Amino acid sequence: MCGFSFTVFLSAFQLLPTAPFHILDLGGGTSAAGLFLGFLTYASALSAPLTGTLADRVGTRRVLIIAGVAITVFTIAYAIIPSYKVMLALVLVHGVFWSGLLTGSAAYMTNILPESRRAEGIAYWGLSTVAAIAVAPSLGFWVYQFGWRALCLETAALNVLMAVIAWRLPPQRIAPVPEGGRRGRLIEWRVLILSFTLFLYSFGYGGITSFTALYAHANDVTPKGIYLTALAVIILVTRPFSGRLGDRWGYRRVFLPCLVLITIGLTCLTFGGTRFWLVTSALIFGAGFGTAYPVFASYVMRHVGAERRGAAFGAILACFDTGIGTGSTSMGWLINHYGFSRAFGVAALLSALAIPYFLGADRWLRRRGSVVKATDQKNKKRSA
Repeated sequence: MCGFSFTVFLSAFQLLPTAPFHILDLGGGTSAAGLFLGFLTYASALSAPLTGTLADRVGTRRVLIIAGVAITVFTIAYAIIPSYKVMLALVLVHGVFWSGLLTGSAAYMTNILPESRRAEGIAYWGLSTVAAIAVAPSLGFWVYQFGWRALCLETAALNVLMAVIAWRLPPQRIAPVPEGGRRGRLIEWRVLILSFTLFLYSFGYGGITSFTALYAHANDVTPKGIYLTALAVIILVTRPFSGRLGDRWGYRRVFLPCLVLITIGLTCLTFGGTRFWLVTSALIFGAGFGTAYPVFASYVMRHVGAERRGAAFGAILACFDTGIGTGSTSMGWLINHYGFSRAFGVAALLSALAIPYFLGADRWLRRRGSVVKATDQKNKKRSA
């Protein structure tokens, strides 16, 4: 599964940073160039709850194979499409299959992890995507020197490899519905409500990925990618240990300090864009951000049946990706009108709100779950 995810992100993150340049070559403006990633992200986020449910019902491995083949076709199509408008229309469909890859692989991975080491396993697995993202953009721009079609064919070959890996994965049986139960609704609303926490703190991550290099450039800091490099390094260092802490100490107990670290890291960027503040922010933010997702996902999976894991990950992905996409687009407007410091101040405020929101939503959902269980027990006694 680490090999599968590494291949997925190695392919995608060669295509994503180079596609805007191709759109410009086809006559599109900068706004159109920025829409490629935006359309992919929002299409993935909006469809994730449905593709996650589909993985529960038809099988995670089957979804991974179908999505891998479909994305291969899309990548080849990008090589020959002469219009950037058609590219933008196609990427909306691409995003649906992209969400299938993410939700299906997350559910597959959860099914093979022992519950007592779930956060540790998800953390290790996540390192494969971090490693891929670290090398993919540079590799993509190098291949792009030989032409857009060469890049598309190279990423299509990786997508074929991705589909082959999925085909070689051991099949998993579809989890049966508990006795007397139902498959449930298409969307896992309880998880969606709780996962809005991820939207609040991933908003800042969207701004970081898009604008920290510009922030460094505005302050004459070199290299411009120093923030993202420091962020990747701290995630690679802390994730293997922090996931284990969640399994031993409790997911909720570790998740809350992560939200505090994320808020402090974003707040550091409000003080300036010097090398000191950029690196300090990256180290603090990365320590919290790199740990938050594994422990949150593990916490949610404790309260979700095996037959609903795909739907649950779909709800998580919907909020997480929507937050990143919204942060990336909104932060640009905020920076243009109010400057970098105030824009990152807004992101810090939203991440701070994630703490009371999570506590309130978690308490409400647990209380509501207890009421539902009590009602079911009364009904069973009456029927008996």
